[in-house]
Order: sequence, then C-alpha cells, then structure tokens
Amino acid sequence: MNILVINAGSSSLKYQVIDMPSQNVKCRGLVERIGMEDAIFTHKKKDEKYSEVVPILNHKIGLEKIASTLMDARIGVINTVDEIMAVGHRVVHGGGNYSKTVVITDDVKNNIRELFDLAPLHNPANLTGIEIAETIFTSAKQIAVFDTAFHQTMPQKAYQYAIPKKYFETYKIRAYGFHGISHKYVSEKAISYLGIKSSKIITIHLGNGCSISAIKNGKSIENSLGFGPINGLIMGTRSGDIDPSIIFFLMKKLNTSADAVNAILQKKSGLFGLTGFSDVREIEEKATIGDTECENALQLAAYRIQKYIGGYATILNGLDALVFTAGIGENSILTRKMVCTNLSFLGIELDQTKNQIRSSSIREIQKDNAPVKVLVIPTNEEIEIAKQSYQLLQMNP
Repeated sequence: MNILVINAGSSSLKYQVIDMPSQNVKCRGLVERIGMEDAIFTHKKKDEKYSEVVPILNHKIGLEKIASTLMDARIGVINTVDEIMAVGHRVVHGGGNYSKTVVITDDVKNNIRELFDLAPLHNPANLTGIEIAETIFTSAKQIAVFDTAFHQTMPQKAYQYAIPKKYFETYKIRAYGFHGISHKYVSEKAISYLGIKSSKIITIHLGNGCSISAIKNGKSIENSLGFGPINGLIMGTRSGDIDPSIIFFLMKKLNTSADAVNAILQKKSGLFGLTGFSDVREIEEKATIGDTECENALQLAAYRIQKYIGGYATILNGLDALVFTAGIGENSILTRKMVCTNLSFLGIELDQTKNQIRSSSIREIQKDNAPVKVLVIPTNEEIEIAKQSYQLLQMNP
C-alpha cells in the first residue's frame, strides 16, 4: 500500500511515499521557499537525487509539482495518483479533541481551523496541505496525525494552569504538548530496545523546535511544550520559558502590541536572539574558536534541559533511559556532553568515547556500569505517520 506522507509548513512541503506495511521509503522530497520565484524543489529516489530552482508561488503549485514528479517516467514511483491509497498529514495542534489518528472530515478540518490561534505558524499551513491534497489525490483517504495526540494521556495536574477556571472551561487554555509523533516513535523504539514492560523514560527532541517528555510505561505524562509551541526548552528562534511579566514589560517599553511581542518570542529569540544564529552547527563552530556569546548560548540551552531532566526524573520516580533524538539530539556531540554533565546523582554517566561515534542506528552512549541508559535514537516522523495511517485503514477499510 502506497502512503504519501505530507508535512506542510508555512513556506515548505516535505513528502515521502512509503510502502506499508514494509515501511519501504520509495522516494522523499522537499519544496522550499514556497511563494518565491526561486523556490527549491528536491526529490530523491533511492540514490538518485533531482533538484531544481523553479517558481512555486503557492502550496497548490507545490503539491502539483510533487504529484507530477511522483508520476515521472524516470524518477517517479507511481503511474497514476490513484496508486496513492492514503495521504497522511502531520497536523501540529489537535487541541483536546484528538487522542488518536483520524480520517479527515469536514468536522476535522473545522476543528483544525478553530485552532489557528493556538498554532498560527503551523495549523494554517497544515490545513492548506490537506485541502489541496484532497483535490489532487481524489481517491485517497486523507488522514490527520496530530502532534498533540500522544500527550493526551497527561494527567490534569500536568496540563492545567493555575488561572481562573473559566478560561480553561471556555477557551480550553491548558498544556497540550507537541512533537508527539516524534516522542511516540522514539519512546516505542526505546521500550522495544530495553525489553522491559515497566519503563520510565525521558525523551529529548532537539531540532529547530525542541521539547522534552516524561514517558511512563509508554504513556506521555509530561511535555515541556504547553498551550502553544513556544515554551519549555530554548529553541532555534523561540524563547522557551520566560517570566510572563516580561511580555507586559516589553509591550509597555516598546509601546507595541501583543502580536509584535509574540513575533519577538517566536521568531527572534532563542539561540537566534542570543547569538544571531539559529543553527547549532554554526553556534558550536564559533564557540570552539572562542565566541563568548555562542558559548553562553550553548550553556543556557544545556542548563534548561538539565532542569527539565531533574524535574521529570522526579515525577517518574526514577529513570531507566534518557533518549536524545532529532537533528541536534542525534548529531551534536557537544550538546549531549553538556546536557549529561554533573547528572551522575541521577545515574546518568556519559561515556565520552561512545558519544563520539556516529551511526544511523540506536546506540548506547553511557558508561558500561551506569544505572541509566543514555540512548541516541534517530527519529522518523514520516514512518510514524505512515504507520498510524496504515493502522487506521486496517481498522476502517
């Protein structure tokens, strides 16, 4: 069964065609700079890579480009669009309505639309991808896989804020958690790898967006992202946790609007705000040659992660494994080293030699006799989306 996985961003479209249940990735690609005359289209089939600069002025043109490429005689993988049995869409915010993957209906689309205010950078683009895919892949089931769904197992003491109850009841202001597709994928991999039925795991998703989860017996009980995808850990351009009074202080001092301050916290803060760079690779490179601002930013980011590890180990009442994943978590030797420093009282002891090893497989990087496993597990949100889509179709053919 061919499942097309689509991850629609505000100016990008990532896609993969995955044969299920074998999980064989037939092709993958990316449309970048949507809305520009010099958009970049990249398509990869096995070891063959095709790339071009082409005008892609909106998502519709981008998805049409993807569809035509999938049917290309040389680099395509299907003959007609009808060979795509399902399109699995990553949707960032599902609110409290969805604890599992669903077939997309008008009601589902309306619910996604109602959550625009909570995820303004993501949900509008996600819905656009869905609506356009419906017009191109007309015989396929359109399926929504929500980033918030995995975290719907969080208890009320974890998700409710100490604000007047009427705002929780009327506006559904609560913590929802994000990156659930990734946290679910790597936690299941970790549990299978550890081979234990009762498990206490902390998963750390570190990319341009970052979050950390406490997972007990395969269920999420805490996540550092809350009402929207901005708080918690320090991210590429997002601030992470700040004192709420800063928002009002900036509005007054800058004589500006809430939207303007929101833009500062979402797009101009985090590592970018501290250094002028949002890419950890650049920051690490400059830190190694003595850039004090970059050194400080790395220290701040690692310190914030350590605070969450301590808190989550407490609510789990112990720890079996600490998992690093996503672009930074999988590839940054320095970040893992800094995060695991001075955590021996929790049983976290990093082996510096093992930490240097690069691999695409699950690997252990703790000292041989350390009580807590420290694992690096490559995430694969696309495979997880395809897997959940396939499982849903098996239950609802």
